[in-house]
Amino acid sequence: MLLTPGGGGIEAFVQFITVLILFCVVLAITYVTTRYIAKFQKLKQEGSNIAVIETCRIAPNKYIQIVKLGEKYIAVAVCKETVTKLAELSEEELVVSDVQEDNVPSFACVLEKAKLRKQKK
Repeated sequence: MLLTPGGGGIEAFVQFITVLILFCVVLAITYVTTRYIAKFQKLKQEGSNIAVIETCRIAPNKYIQIVKLGEKYIAVAVCKETVTKLAELSEEELVVSDVQEDNVPSFACVLEKAKLRKQKK
């Protein structure tokens, strides 16, 4: 072990490097698995006829959602244990905003701004 009294420094160092390498291998396997599952889920949803268009929280554990089922739009109330159909909407009744997740800055961009602020101080 690393904490053995009188143990050789080289043995402790080799053991530390071994643990560090194993940690990196586990981390790499986790990353690859997560990427694979994300791609699988994305491909599975692309051919779907069901999409949540918008969600609005009205109370804790209570939401109103606009769901697209095929070519129909339906407003539903989602509670903790129930889902209730409220109304069927036509496409003309909807106001679809063009705001996408593309407007959200990437983590790298935010990190770069933070570095610049820190350098100015």
